[in-house]
Amino acid sequence: QVQLVESGGGLVQPGGSLRLSCAASGFTFSSYLMHWYRQAPGKEREEVATIGGTGRSTSYADSVKGRFTISRDNAKNTVYLQMNNLKPEDTAVYYCKRLGSNNWGQGTQVTVTS
Repeated sequence: QVQLVESGGGLVQPGGSLRLSCAASGFTFSSYLMHWYRQAPGKEREEVATIGGTGRSTSYADSVKGRFTISRDNAKNTVYLQMNNLKPEDTAVYYCKRLGSNNWGQGTQVTVTS
C-alpha cells in the first residue's frame, strides 16, 4: 500500500526558505515519478513540481519556477522540495503524490507571512 508522509512545513517570512520532505513506502520508489502539489484555502489543489524516477528530469509550475527545486534520494525513499524566496501566495498545504496512485499523505502546512 502506498504511504506518503510529508514534513518540514512551518511559518516563514516573505523571502525565507523551507525544505519539505516526503517519506514514501509500500512501493519501489525509484521506479516512479513523484509530484508535489499544494492547496491554498478556497482553491483547487495544483501541481507544483514533478521529478522522474532517476531524478534527472524535473518540471515546475510557472508560479514557482526559479524559486523551488524538487529532488529525490532513492536510497532513502524520500522526495524533497526546496522552497526559496517564499511569497505570501505560496501559503498552502503541500502534498506529495506518486504517479498512478490516488493515495495522499496528510500534507504539511506552509504559511508565508510578515
